[in-house]
Amino acid sequence: MDVNKLKQELIDYSKEIGIDKIGFAAPTAFEEMKIRLYRQQELNYQSGFEEKDIEKRTEPGLIFDKPKSIISIALAYPSKMGTKVVSKRGERRGIFCRASWGTDYHIVLKARLEKLEQYLASNVPGARFKSMVDTGELVDRAVAERAGIGWSGKNCSIITPEFGSYVYLGEMITNIPFEPDQPMEDKCGTCNMCVDVCPTGALVQGGQLDSQKCIAFLTQTKGFLADEFRGKLGNRLYGCDTCQTVCPENKGKDFHFHPEMEPDPEIAKPLLKPLLKMSNREFKEKFGHVSGSWRGKKPIQRNAVIALAHYKDDTAVQELIAVMKDDPRPVLRGTAAWALGKIGGPAAFTALGDALETEKDEEVQNEIRKGLDFYRDRAEVNA
Repeated sequence: MDVNKLKQELIDYSKEIGIDKIGFAAPTAFEEMKIRLYRQQELNYQSGFEEKDIEKRTEPGLIFDKPKSIISIALAYPSKMGTKVVSKRGERRGIFCRASWGTDYHIVLKARLEKLEQYLASNVPGARFKSMVDTGELVDRAVAERAGIGWSGKNCSIITPEFGSYVYLGEMITNIPFEPDQPMEDKCGTCNMCVDVCPTGALVQGGQLDSQKCIAFLTQTKGFLADEFRGKLGNRLYGCDTCQTVCPENKGKDFHFHPEMEPDPEIAKPLLKPLLKMSNREFKEKFGHVSGSWRGKKPIQRNAVIALAHYKDDTAVQELIAVMKDDPRPVLRGTAAWALGKIGGPAAFTALGDALETEKDEEVQNEIRKGLDFYRDRAEVNA
């Protein structure tokens, strides 16, 4: 078998099936990443969503028998909507991050990797594979960096010269000994914009992220959001793009290569008020195909309530009162009470007072009191 010839043929085939960039890496241990992950664990900077076994995340040989190489792929996704929708009074909108526009990228990249597997299987007898997209054991970014897809930016994303950091990553471990490509030179240099503008200070320093403070992580949690972060959420329903949008390497980068990645504005930037009373079935029908739906509707609805408070949308007061009174979930009732206090107005104040007399849950009671305090503080200032 001429592996060099096969490599070039695979590169050519990858372009035919809509893979925007492909690279090859040695399957040796990711020792530098291992040290960083153990340090992250010590500092409690991990999100909890990732594979917990750090050895498996950094030792390909622990998850694949006798690996000979790793193939890394990248697909570019859009950074701008073709059709824009406007948020206005009475019709305020939230937003999903760009990585949740269009069809769930896990599905899109897995389909591409499956085609690569089929191609190799038909050309190499005895070929074996293990493909992963985001939820696998290996760290996508570490593989992509070693494979020369791009460099690991200070914003903890892979930055490619062609597409910036607006790329999805996936990889395949195989027993085919492809020649590895060369890693790319880090081009962040002295630029520190992503670290400087991170809304919550989650980027502790270039390349080090405290996931527990990252808005992208916080939007996916299901409990009460800590007070210190509620004012930072803005109108974000899922994810955060700030560290990407400020990156100079992303300036002017907007690619529309894949129809399945094109955003529907009514899904990527939906109206907030209809989200509050959406049923599980309605949520699944509208948002079930996007990656931002994976945690279900509760975090999205909680974030929608916070977004309405961000806008101080007084047209949503009655909807929020209904959530505070009738929603069976304490997190939603309590967050709605907090939002009502932020928005203010006589109707909100009266409803908060009434709710305090009937609410049984202690955490919700605390949120109602916060709402009443906001109202009273505002009244004192205006007195």
